[in-house]
Amino acid sequence: MMPNRLVAHTKRVLLRSTTGQSWSSKLHSTTAAVTRNDGQSGMPECDHNQAAYDGPSYQKILETRRTHLTPNLLAHFKKPLVIHAGHMQWLYDHEGRRYLDMFGGIVTVSVGHCHPKVNQALSEQIAKLWHTTNIYMHPKIHEYAERLVAKFPGNLKSVCFVNSGSEANDLAMLMARLHTGNQDILSFRNAYHGMSPYTMGLTAHSTWRFPLPGVNNGLVHVMNPDPYQGIWGGSACRDSPVQTTRNCECQEGCNAGDAYYNELEQTFKYSLPRGKVAAMFAESIQGVGGTVQFPKGYLKRAADLVRANGGLFVADEVQTGFGRTGEHFWGFEGHDYVPDIVTMAKGIGNGFPLAAVVTTPEIAASLGQALHFNTYGGNPMASAVGIAVLDVIEEEQLQRNSLEVGTYFLESLADLQQRFDIVGDVRGKGLMIGVELVGDREKRTPLATPHVLEIWETCKDLGVLFGRGGLHGNVLRIKPPMCINRQDVKFAVDVLARAITDSLDK
Repeated sequence: MMPNRLVAHTKRVLLRSTTGQSWSSKLHSTTAAVTRNDGQSGMPECDHNQAAYDGPSYQKILETRRTHLTPNLLAHFKKPLVIHAGHMQWLYDHEGRRYLDMFGGIVTVSVGHCHPKVNQALSEQIAKLWHTTNIYMHPKIHEYAERLVAKFPGNLKSVCFVNSGSEANDLAMLMARLHTGNQDILSFRNAYHGMSPYTMGLTAHSTWRFPLPGVNNGLVHVMNPDPYQGIWGGSACRDSPVQTTRNCECQEGCNAGDAYYNELEQTFKYSLPRGKVAAMFAESIQGVGGTVQFPKGYLKRAADLVRANGGLFVADEVQTGFGRTGEHFWGFEGHDYVPDIVTMAKGIGNGFPLAAVVTTPEIAASLGQALHFNTYGGNPMASAVGIAVLDVIEEEQLQRNSLEVGTYFLESLADLQQRFDIVGDVRGKGLMIGVELVGDREKRTPLATPHVLEIWETCKDLGVLFGRGGLHGNVLRIKPPMCINRQDVKFAVDVLARAITDSLDK
């Protein structure tokens, strides 16, 4: 716990930083005054004038949700938000309150809510042609395919468009098994790769698993190489501006990475048919699992091991792709290897249902063994949106912004970690960030759920929306639209500090 004098000092700092102060943005800059909402003083200004909400009443929405939507559709927060509009990094509820979106529609809004260039591209395409399926050759899918594969190294030049990350990983599993003739596929414990019946077994969280027969058919979960919560870890394992607080005795290389790799080798020796593996899947940074990063060099060695046993290596870029990690356009590039198959979704369409699988022509040829078709994949609207998203990322230098603002964000959160013992770990790369809240810093035990929820709810009340992840739900997931700026970061960190201080006081 913090000493009382430090708590008091924190309160004074926060009082100065969150009252009566206004900022203007560099990206999509704003100078016009806006209506302040209760509890949201200090929020950066925004010159967007959002029309008032004119939809069904709050009670009507709650009743419809209860009676007509399936119970798996859970809402965040004690009093669920009704979000009816968005503009760049901002969201608006039915009461006119504005929120800084630090979760980006679950890492989906890459270039900003309702970005005008993306809106325009979709509007222009809708006026021409909505849908034909790919039984006809409409121009947009061909234009988009060329633009997208140009972003990849090596011979990753064949693309198949689908509609979601689950579909993309589902198709990648099929491709790997068809191409290799093998059945067994590996993924990490703590991985999330989708919720289709095929990918549910690939996902390795008990909280996301239904007790269905055949889900684990041919799937093996290997030890997660987590430098913070795992068996091994140190203070220099991750490719991140912020490292763990664990001691490190490495002289050359990474002892933790070596130990985790040895465990992977054991799986190949004892649990798999020798030389008969279909594939291994890996997120470049685990998303749903709580922004977990792997030891440097581990994925490259894992890919070599998989290939030596007849398999393919699949990079799941559903959350880490399209410049989010900052230094590279794809997360796998930060691990210094080229995968055999890459899956992507979410940020690819800035919220429009669009996903893709990119692979080599040789692997793609495996789909020619039988008919395979996706009715909506790469439809004219989706392709137009995809092209516009690539344009905006390039024109507005959002990859560079992710690196610069993301590094500032991580360093600011690291300062917060020094002030509060319950901030056990800060990690990530670019604007793919996690903050793990703990009850005991030395033992790294998860902060109890009621306390996590209290902090999370207070942040919402103060105008900042964070996500949550990790098996215990104690990791704040920070994956905002890539257009955020330093003023937004300062506000978000100040709000988080205030929420933690209020929780400690209680």
